[in-house]
Amino acid sequence: MAGVLGLGHVGIYVRDLERMVAFYRGVMGMQVTKQNWRFGIVFLSADADGVDHEIALVRGRPAGEEPRLIHQISLRVETLDDVRAFHRRLVKEGYRIDEVVNHASAIGCYFFDPEGNRTEVFWVTGRPCWVPIADPIDIEQSNEAIMAEVDCLWEQLRHVPVGGRLEAEPSTLTTR
Repeated sequence: MAGVLGLGHVGIYVRDLERMVAFYRGVMGMQVTKQNWRFGIVFLSADADGVDHEIALVRGRPAGEEPRLIHQISLRVETLDDVRAFHRRLVKEGYRIDEVVNHASAIGCYFFDPEGNRTEVFWVTGRPCWVPIADPIDIEQSNEAIMAEVDCLWEQLRHVPVGGRLEAEPSTLTTR
């Protein structure tokens, strides 16, 4: 039975993205690894050479006394087959799937836990990609077909350095 290997990262809704990025960079000493200011998301890592990101800051924290704070909880799995197994199990058990996506650096299945917290199980593809990207993908395809889609996306984005920005959003890409 598929199981998670450990926590991958936590996504946090924020009101002031610039201030939060400054805090995690300046006070906590983390490095920006991915950013998309148009969509209001910045990823940070304490070990950018070893870990893509541990924190995702996402613009959109609502005002009020009971705001949603968690954007997502991401859990790493060992294989692509584990992502498939979780997807099938979640569907069978009646959990709502949000999306299944190709991040180039990972394949992720996003769903909602029993209390509505957005959660992801993901498998690392081995293709480092510093652009926060989320292209829908059919994980029931063969491993070869999936990796062909991963490689196609990665080829378009691999030139972007850690913390870099795209000059223009490629028209064929879907970003989160």
